[in-house]
Amino acid sequence: MFVVAVLGNLLIILAVSIDSHLHTPMYFFLSNLSFSDIGFISTTIPKMLVNIQTQSKSITYAECITQIYFFMLFGGTDICLLTVMAYDRFVAICHPLHYSVIMNPQLIILLVLVSWFISFSYSLIQSLLMLRLSFCTNQIIKHFYCEYAKALTIACSDTLINHILLYILICILGFIPFSGILYSYSKIVSSILRIPSTDGKYKAFSTCGSHISVVSLFYGTGLGVYLSSDATSSSGKGMVASVMYTVVTPMLNPFIYSLRNKDIKKALKTLGTIPFLSGKFTGFRHLNC
Repeated sequence: MFVVAVLGNLLIILAVSIDSHLHTPMYFFLSNLSFSDIGFISTTIPKMLVNIQTQSKSITYAECITQIYFFMLFGGTDICLLTVMAYDRFVAICHPLHYSVIMNPQLIILLVLVSWFISFSYSLIQSLLMLRLSFCTNQIIKHFYCEYAKALTIACSDTLINHILLYILICILGFIPFSGILYSYSKIVSSILRIPSTDGKYKAFSTCGSHISVVSLFYGTGLGVYLSSDATSSSGKGMVASVMYTVVTPMLNPFIYSLRNKDIKKALKTLGTIPFLSGKFTGFRHLNC
């Protein structure tokens, strides 16, 4: 699953980079999401695979803090990018005549940079607050990675500030982006319903279907983990939900976007004809442009 997730997202990034028809805001955001997904799944799964291979379940303090930092960085970036992509679809469907003006290159780059900056700040603050805590040796985290909420439960010092900030930031990075996504799609649905032709409605819905699927899978499992009582308990339900949004979602994203998108399919077919990727490279030739 790890290999499939990494290769699938790399193919999406390559397709968007190589095919000029995909040099649009939507696919630029998608390539950033794929890059974030690679980092997201690479934060937890390699360490878990090493533990399985070596039959060791230990993790050092430095590795734990590092894992927490990058997990929050890429997870927060996923949330921000999914919100930005919902806004992009809102502008494309509700204001199609002004799309190229609103979604100009400066705004596109700004939205991506802001997404990464918010996630960087969020993960840095949480990691620095974790560093102020003291931990006793040989503690057990009942999870397959160093999960922040569970790590707080084994701290030997006071974690009140950490818990307060955790739930405040969950509300900020959880409900505010999710509310923005819901608002965007409420406007999108109302605009689509006003389209007279059935074909027009289908085309409009098809451009949003992939994004809706990814959002539902990511938010449904992610919020379920952090808002349920299982977030700090030893129940396996929270762990199963964590597997869904840390492993399954990054793996399924390339399939969801490629199987439902003709442009991505064409770009992937084009990748197969490139000598470097098809294994048929015989040397450079002079090209006349």
